[in-house]
Amino acid sequence: MADVFEAYPPERIAVREVGLRDGLQLTRSWPSTAQKVEWVNREYAAGLRYFEVGSFLPADKVPRFADVRDVIAAVQSHGDAHGIALALNQRGATDALATSVGEITVVISASQAHNEANVRRTQEQSLAEIANVVKLRDEAGSHAIINAGIAMAFGCSLSGEVPEDDVMRMVDRCFEAGVDMVGLADTVGYAGPRQITRLCGRMEKRLGDLPFVIHLHDTRGMGIANASAALDAGCRVFDASLAGLGGCPFAPGATGNVVLEDLIYLAETKGFDTGVDVDQIIAARELLAEAMPEEALHGALAQAGPPTSLNWRAKAA
Repeated sequence: MADVFEAYPPERIAVREVGLRDGLQLTRSWPSTAQKVEWVNREYAAGLRYFEVGSFLPADKVPRFADVRDVIAAVQSHGDAHGIALALNQRGATDALATSVGEITVVISASQAHNEANVRRTQEQSLAEIANVVKLRDEAGSHAIINAGIAMAFGCSLSGEVPEDDVMRMVDRCFEAGVDMVGLADTVGYAGPRQITRLCGRMEKRLGDLPFVIHLHDTRGMGIANASAALDAGCRVFDASLAGLGGCPFAPGATGNVVLEDLIYLAETKGFDTGVDVDQIIAARELLAEAMPEEALHGALAQAGPPTSLNWRAKAA
């Protein structure tokens, strides 16, 4: 069993850079290993401490993540940084456990249709696979966190509405399979603030102090509004990507994650100390423009800049 509170102290807001994994899933090109390492180093210098480094998938089929071990090493070279890697099956988890990565994300969908499209398994088969990954972790004597990312938790582009009771049952089933924490993903950007508030409230009631992740996409321009609602509802762990890169290959209509820079700005204006220098994060976009000049980079803050005439960092209440 991993110590979730050591990685995610309850008094601290955690903003996780997922651009190195989710952000690169749909891009036509991707940064070199050296550029990825520089990406990590520059954001670490800005104060970021959580990095989703890539996926453990066959390098011949998914070459953009062939250097995942090098990126893990770059993250782990910073003593207080936390690396996260995606593993879709036991083979990927075995490879991940052979590294020093601090957290392994396994994926299951709240939608049966999307689960079969995404990982070619039924939900029951995915739950069995998750239990096997937990067993592998325990047998290896590893302290890596096993985090179940629940996709399509706020609605599915393949099957439509996903009842909130079904989402909560999936949360329970994931914990029964032995995971240490869970995350709820708005994979195709269907959510609105009221739905976010309801589900986050149910999560906090169900989990108590145990942290959970909110993974938002800005497909319909609601990412920041939803992040604000999640902050107000008690969530303290958020995924975001530099310049809003990202999207699921098996989710029709999926586009980028909520913009990292804009999320940090939001949190600071609401009185949460992220520990991140947003100006340095904006400057890191230069790496993406150089590495992937054909990719669109998103973000309101990068376009307009932080206010210079006032102290926009609100004091915590």
